[in-house]
Amino acid sequence: MEFPTNLLPDEASPEWMNKGDNAWQLMAATVVGLQSIPGLVILYGSLVKKTWAINSAFMAFYAFAGVLLCWVGWGFRMSFGEKMVFFLGKPGVAVDEKFLLGKAFLGLFPNATMVFFQGVFAGITLILIAGALLGRMNFRAWMLFVPLWLTFSYTVTAFSIWCPDGWLAKLGVIDFSGGYVIHLSAGVAGFTAAYWVGPRSEKDREIFASNNMIVVLAGAGLLWMGWSGFNGGGPFVASTVASLAVLNTHVCAAASIIVWVLLDTFYFGKPTVFGAVQGMITGLVCITPAAGVVQGWAAILMGVMSGSIPWYTMMILHDKLPFLKQIDDPMAVFHTHAVAGALGGVLTGLLAVPKLCRLFYMVPDWEKYIGLAYGLQNGATHAGLRQMAIQVGAIVFVIIFNFVTTSLICLLVGSIVPLRIDTDALQMGDKAMHGEEAFAFYGGDPTAKFENLKHNKVYDTQDFSFVRDTRSFAQLQMV
Repeated sequence: MEFPTNLLPDEASPEWMNKGDNAWQLMAATVVGLQSIPGLVILYGSLVKKTWAINSAFMAFYAFAGVLLCWVGWGFRMSFGEKMVFFLGKPGVAVDEKFLLGKAFLGLFPNATMVFFQGVFAGITLILIAGALLGRMNFRAWMLFVPLWLTFSYTVTAFSIWCPDGWLAKLGVIDFSGGYVIHLSAGVAGFTAAYWVGPRSEKDREIFASNNMIVVLAGAGLLWMGWSGFNGGGPFVASTVASLAVLNTHVCAAASIIVWVLLDTFYFGKPTVFGAVQGMITGLVCITPAAGVVQGWAAILMGVMSGSIPWYTMMILHDKLPFLKQIDDPMAVFHTHAVAGALGGVLTGLLAVPKLCRLFYMVPDWEKYIGLAYGLQNGATHAGLRQMAIQVGAIVFVIIFNFVTTSLICLLVGSIVPLRIDTDALQMGDKAMHGEEAFAFYGGDPTAKFENLKHNKVYDTQDFSFVRDTRSFAQLQMV
């Protein structure tokens, strides 16, 4: 019996490559990229007040481009290449044909697919950090921060947890698709950087209303649906585990949304779109380290907890703890990513199913991956306690490492350019930062004004013309 011609190996489709896995991985990478571009670009640009819409969206847009270029230049091999020191890979380019067409370190697809897949993960991590810095960071400082943080923070965490030679990977930490590497890291780094950059203007901290909540839902929807690739691509194979991971992801997010909305309703008297979006994010983040290694009922339980514990830390505890209240985090990245990511890591250590871990890791020593609940049930209490200790230890490592490296990077960048824009620019926002306005009438001419309102009998509408005001833009700002 012969294979169909489209399945026969050739120079472009070597014997080791699985076309189905390669297609799924490329699709997963693409939808993760869509979470950032346009997902978070839309979300950030719509959640902030209109004077900061361009700057907020542009921070995300720039970060995605900046990360991908650094990623193929040196970042990928620092994260997944040969070990240079205890917790860091050796830098190297990922642009030559020989390397990119070779087999990836995991999975039945080429390195080019793996580089892109991991690259969009790195890109979204920096964009999440940006959420804590909106409305006041100097864009030039952000341009420097992005490559520095990718190089000296992200690559270390990724190598330690995801690379087969990483020290936490060898210990047996379970991070299915980035609860530690992406979300906990971004939450801690964003909160730390927010401290060094300083808060928004007092006026913006008091009133920072969204410019378009309907568009916020569009951005949130792209983020939610894109998580199919985020967690579904984690196994590096189009398998049953990938299917389970996708279903668990959406079930957990749905449960988290419902719990968050109910808490808002009972505690504050009314449900809000903003609360629903935050509940969606915490659910997606919480399930990420466990997506393919827990049962469906566990995913629902994790959703209930991710919709309630981060809700409490954000809505109640935040105002009671001075250090949380003092640091300005516009998108609540600390609560939605650091708190939810750590919660997911702990619950993974409790609820990870041994059989699912075996199907996911496919390694001879898979027995070391076992949730504490199953360890107690199966008489492997020591193994379950060990797994929980590893999960908690990894959380401590990610928190401390990111706090230190992010602080050092902010101090370095701050010695070159100001981290924060000046007071006058804070009042003007996009116009001062980029010379552009997101919602400008008549081509953004600040001197235009309406005149000569007339009734159009043909279309039954009001027509108007406008004239220019000869005063300068600075004079107009004083009106």
